[in-house]
Amino acid sequence: TREPTSCGDSEMSSLFVQKPESVTATKGKDVTFVAKVDSSQLSRKPALKWLKGKWLDLASKAGKHIQFKESYDRNTKIYTYEMSLIKVVDADAGGYRCEVTSKDKSYSCTFEVSVQGRSGPLTLLFRNKKKLEGPKEEVDVWEILKAAKPCDYEKIAFQYGITDLRGMLTRLKKMKAESKKSDAFLKKLDAAYSADKGKTIHLSVELADPTATVKWLKNGQEIKPSAKYVFESVGNKRSLTINKCSLSDDAAYECQVEEEKCFTEVFVKEPPVTITKQLEDVHTVVGEKVEFEVEVSEEGANVKWMKDGVELNRDTAGSRYRFKKDGRRHILIINEATKEDIGTYYAFTNGGESQAELEVEDKELEILQSIADLTVKASEQAVFKCEVSDENVTGKWFKDGVEVQASERIRISHIGRNHKLTIDEVVASDAGDYTFVPDGYALTLSAKLNFLEIKIEYVPIEEPPKIHIDTSGCGNQNTITVVAGNKLRVDVEITGEPAPVTCWTKGDQVISEAEGRVRVEKEQTLSSFVIEGAEMEDEGFYTITVTNPVGEDKAEIYIKVVDVPNSPENVKCTSVGEDSATITWDPPSFDGGVPIKGYLMERKKVGTARWTKLNFDVYESNTYEAKKMIEGVLYEMRVFAVNSIGVSQPSSDSKPFMPIAPTSEPTRLVVEDVTDTTCALKWRPPERIGAGGIDGYIIEYCKEGDDQWVQANKELVEENDYRVKGLPVGEKMLFRVTAINIAGRSPPATLSQAITIRDIVENPKIRLPRNLRSKLIKLVGEKVNLVIPFQGKPRPVVTWFKDNVLMEDKSVGTRTSEVDTILFIRSAERRHSGKFTLSVQVEDMSECADIHIQVVERPGPPINVHVTDVWGFNASLEWKPPKDDGNCEIIGYTIQKCDKKSTEWFTVYEHNRRPSCTVSDLIMGNEYSFRVFSENICGLSNDPGISKNSAVITKTGLMYNPKLFKEVGMNHSPKFIAPLLDRSVIAGYNTAISCAVRGYPKPKIIWMKNNITIEGDPKFLMQNNQGVLTLNIRKPGLFDGGRYSCRAVNDLGEDQVECKLEVRGTPTRERRRGEEMSEAAEDTVEQE
Repeated sequence: TREPTSCGDSEMSSLFVQKPESVTATKGKDVTFVAKVDSSQLSRKPALKWLKGKWLDLASKAGKHIQFKESYDRNTKIYTYEMSLIKVVDADAGGYRCEVTSKDKSYSCTFEVSVQGRSGPLTLLFRNKKKLEGPKEEVDVWEILKAAKPCDYEKIAFQYGITDLRGMLTRLKKMKAESKKSDAFLKKLDAAYSADKGKTIHLSVELADPTATVKWLKNGQEIKPSAKYVFESVGNKRSLTINKCSLSDDAAYECQVEEEKCFTEVFVKEPPVTITKQLEDVHTVVGEKVEFEVEVSEEGANVKWMKDGVELNRDTAGSRYRFKKDGRRHILIINEATKEDIGTYYAFTNGGESQAELEVEDKELEILQSIADLTVKASEQAVFKCEVSDENVTGKWFKDGVEVQASERIRISHIGRNHKLTIDEVVASDAGDYTFVPDGYALTLSAKLNFLEIKIEYVPIEEPPKIHIDTSGCGNQNTITVVAGNKLRVDVEITGEPAPVTCWTKGDQVISEAEGRVRVEKEQTLSSFVIEGAEMEDEGFYTITVTNPVGEDKAEIYIKVVDVPNSPENVKCTSVGEDSATITWDPPSFDGGVPIKGYLMERKKVGTARWTKLNFDVYESNTYEAKKMIEGVLYEMRVFAVNSIGVSQPSSDSKPFMPIAPTSEPTRLVVEDVTDTTCALKWRPPERIGAGGIDGYIIEYCKEGDDQWVQANKELVEENDYRVKGLPVGEKMLFRVTAINIAGRSPPATLSQAITIRDIVENPKIRLPRNLRSKLIKLVGEKVNLVIPFQGKPRPVVTWFKDNVLMEDKSVGTRTSEVDTILFIRSAERRHSGKFTLSVQVEDMSECADIHIQVVERPGPPINVHVTDVWGFNASLEWKPPKDDGNCEIIGYTIQKCDKKSTEWFTVYEHNRRPSCTVSDLIMGNEYSFRVFSENICGLSNDPGISKNSAVITKTGLMYNPKLFKEVGMNHSPKFIAPLLDRSVIAGYNTAISCAVRGYPKPKIIWMKNNITIEGDPKFLMQNNQGVLTLNIRKPGLFDGGRYSCRAVNDLGEDQVECKLEVRGTPTRERRRGEEMSEAAEDTVEQE
């Protein structure tokens, strides 16, 4: 059943010639909808979309189930659009819309699809804002819609057959407005909002109470203010602004004031994909590759290809078509075009389309040799021959428009690109116009056969045979030259009566008269020697002998076969420059029988196929210098040999070569180390290296005053340092270094003065790592591995001490190399704690460094844990520190409680510093036990200390009877609670050293450097902040290094701490001299 569907206005009705109609389809059958659009009044082609529901663009669903077709009538200027649903299913039921867009106007027409077999839907149609017809069933759809959330509107509309969603929302909005006014809202949210992707949406309400607060929710989740969601409050207006809408913002939104809510739904429409670069028409020939390219506005978009209304896809196209995507570019590739590919090709997106025409023509046939007119005598042979460019082309021969049929006298042959018609024993009837027509081409080759009739009156004469050879055009007497591959025909006139018998021979071999490459053709007075496609083997002397009863004659002819020369051989590059190269080659092994005139050269870059000619006039020498090349680019060369016959085939490509120049000399050549027989050199790469890079270096040496340089390294050195060995002791030697690359040797870098070969004594120096300058703490069982570098020459003697005693502990291992020493302990134990001293000695000079190692573990449990007092809901605990502190300070205690009823332990305090605590909030009537864990830097003790007695919280006696206050004496001697730490600083940067002291009365503080009191020096600033003592040193120099100590004194005693301050500077001679003077002064003070 079909029913007509009206459109919105008269202009749209005039634009639609035929509109799609609503239909009831049978499940499993096909159905087609047709829309016709008149484009006679439009300036450009209209765009048509098929939509389902509100926004679903069916172009994105195109495939086997939904198919589209478009055609155009040029006479009526009417576009016909078709949409086919293949094998209709239940999900196809619903409302559809056909939308036509022209310029900035959009026209639409709606229709419905019902599927037989489904439960009968309630069809509600709204037409031009007419009054809604009553439902046919006893179901109040509007009550369902008013009670539902906006996010369920579309589902309900589909269930009850409502297709005009916009009319439904308008009617629903009016019905809600007629309902009871809200107490909280003066103006609620609209029923729905819509916006394009990337745009902004404003949702606003008006409240009855201007001071009320609102909550905004999205799909039931509260929205927080952000750059995307902006809340505004002006008077009683509240608004939500959603910036840069995305598809995730398509949801249901709520505005809540206390217990009242209002709902709305936001629809986000994704913009269509447009075509930014149109298809272009293609004109090609059969067998060529064709590419149609289109560019769209977004990456990842779907593009549908069609040819003459038929969709092209990977399933239907097979290997004939290929589809390629490259970002926003989509390409349709036809591998080998044929006449069947001619047509119109379309590219469709959901926002546009493009089309282009493909024209395919046959390849043109090139005539290499046409047939020529012939004039022959009776009984002679006539041969028509032609050559075309395609050896696969066949053809037919015609005489005066009638096809020539082969017979014993007429032969038709086709060999490769040559077509031949041979007529033996020509008669007068053979004269006429002959034509060759290639099959499949609108092309003819024509020639004429003229018959020459000669009447001879016979007079019997006897004459001895005579050979008449014309060699006037040859250089030497009876020598004929022919180019290899060409045809040679030697016509020799013979006279004599009666007709003589002719015989051609080459040596002892008689040349037959049968058809072949080398043959003899005879006429009445002419003997022709023919060679088809001369070869080098055909060269030699040929003899012609003629005899008759009267006599005999004989002549000898020398046939010389010449050819283009062979290719030059052994092309190679012998040397290169910065932008040039010298190329040499050997002459060809065969010159073709004529002298070589010269050579032609070509070059190309490696990786390209384009050869560049280097000379247009022949070059006579076998050595050529190619110029104007780019440094660092690989080139190849080839050479052609030229003689008077022509140009040879190219030679084999030379090995790739690169125009480069040698580098500049190495820089900063210095001596790094000298021993009795070796010298270590160090240098920097050349300033100018070039494209050739550096293959390595050559190191040479000679005695001072001698000019005989000796190479020290057999192979190239790739590093920038090298130790020359085997040098004579005490000799003065000069050294130089040369850089090598493919272009050759660079200028050498030479030492400015000779070096005496002998050991250099260097004071020992220990480079103690920063992490070892303070105490190193390790857990029991951990691995200790300390690497300490040192310097000194000759090789220092390294000794380890522990607590100032030579280390003999076998569990502590050491290993020493020329530049460092390693101390390692596989499993640390507490007995390994202590001071390790490293001593490095060179001859009578030595240096020492101390390393403090502390090996720690978890502490033991506290002891003597007991409850000292119980009052109210409180209990007082005391305990004593553990006997074993794990070899480090106890940093706190963890207290836990347990009541007798639950027998579960709960933590009361963590990190409690004192050996006592008060546990509060105990429950009346319960009896509690307590346990205490001690804690150090390794963690809590494995076992707790458990209280010896328990605390019973009784129901009476809640009054607390405090003990008498016992006066505690505050006076005690000074004691440093934070020591001074050794430091290493850089000269010129402000620094400070700090410690902390406790004592009462307040102690007097004295700062000392190298046991000398620091007083009145503005460079030092001393501060005391509640027992934290700081000595600030302004821009210390090398002389400020030394031992600093701080002494605290009061009436009850004194205490002192000290540290070592090392001031480091740049390794210049002046600063080294300053260090030595500082150390000398320090030694003097210590001796004093």
